[in-house]
Amino acid sequence: MLVSALDRRETDMSRISGVLHDHVSQVLSAAGLQLGLLRLDFQERAPDIEQRTNEIQQLLESVIDQLRDLSYELNPSIVERTGLQTALDRLAGRIRKGNQIGFRLHYEAGLRVPVPIATAFYKIAERSADEGVAQSCVEMEMLVKTAHGEWVLEIRMDCEFRDEFGDGQSLSTLMMEHYAASSGIALEIRHDRPGSTVVRAAYPVIIDPAAGDE
Repeated sequence: MLVSALDRRETDMSRISGVLHDHVSQVLSAAGLQLGLLRLDFQERAPDIEQRTNEIQQLLESVIDQLRDLSYELNPSIVERTGLQTALDRLAGRIRKGNQIGFRLHYEAGLRVPVPIATAFYKIAERSADEGVAQSCVEMEMLVKTAHGEWVLEIRMDCEFRDEFGDGQSLSTLMMEHYAASSGIALEIRHDRPGSTVVRAAYPVIIDPAAGDE
């Protein structure tokens, strides 16, 4: 029930993100353009208008940038808009900001993962990274690659997840298992040594017949 409730919450967040990105930001951008036209119309009669409108436009641009960042953070389907690599780059930037974590991201060059699998990979990565921050990890490494005919997401960190419900289960692990099961992804969470965690998500590579004919 808890996982389902959180899943519905993500749907609501996606809707709010869409409003911020597709409506509010566009309205502010249009307001900035109208200010530019207003400056052109009145700059001869009101010489000070250029400085004032420039200041307002800079303020609008700052707000639009903040709304865009907030939209990306709220939107669990960010992968659909930016791609998995860019989404993980943004996640890495958010984790590094304000946290003393050595975060390394390695993404196989030219690798393309289908959106449904990439979205689940991103959600698993985000849950893992947030758990690492909560557990005061010092080092975190994230890899996206192909191995043994599979697309693989692997996260390594020098801390262990919380054991909130017994048997090593926590809200984070339950959510990751939910994302994996919903997408047919094989998920493994293990501890190669005390005080460390490895999260591995894998899905068989889909061969595109059309690509083979090229």
